[in-house]
Amino acid sequence: MARTVWDSTVGKKTVMAVSGLVMLLYLVVHMIGNLKIFFGTEEFNHYAHWLRTVGEPFMHYEWTLWLVRVVLVVAVVAHAVSAYQLSRRDIRARPSKYVHKKKRASYATRTMRWGGIILALFIVWHILDLTTGTVHPGGFETGKPYQNVVDTFSTWYGNLVYIVAVLAVGLHVRHGFWSAAQTLGAGSRTRDRVLKTTANVLALLLTVGFVAVPVGVMTGVVS
Repeated sequence: MARTVWDSTVGKKTVMAVSGLVMLLYLVVHMIGNLKIFFGTEEFNHYAHWLRTVGEPFMHYEWTLWLVRVVLVVAVVAHAVSAYQLSRRDIRARPSKYVHKKKRASYATRTMRWGGIILALFIVWHILDLTTGTVHPGGFETGKPYQNVVDTFSTWYGNLVYIVAVLAVGLHVRHGFWSAAQTLGAGSRTRDRVLKTTANVLALLLTVGFVAVPVGVMTGVVS
């Protein structure tokens, strides 16, 4: 039954919608956590340490964090695979261009695929920068995320990569939230306006919230 559902277009769209909502929930929580950097070094570093001790003593050190990471990896892979396969299926269904031009889609709609690729590349860079320290500018300090964040956003390329990725997130969320709602049957004539407004507000809040950190470093508010 699972294979039958996965092989269907509706099944792939459902997987894409659910995995997208899981990642959206993570983004909201992650953004709120990031904003703690404006409360100072001790507050931000303590928050990062707390993430590794959530659930103790029932959960061992970092077990909850790794559980979240596994769920996110599964969500990202499921989202990417279903998006790719739906794209290929769409291309095979209409190998030649339409005789009559369709109404031009929104910018967010037309850039969803490229936005997804940008975000995938950014996730890799972000992990190598602030989690493993592999590409981190200067000296990566384990257990001192505040200092590491300031190091990253003290470079022009760190700001450029991050801000471009965040703008892609905003566009992706704006269209993705709406698409997920339609796929999961939440859309209707009476709820469409509310869903569109919610998508726009979420996209704006996430964009502003994430961009606030590099802007804070660049302006000296965070130093």
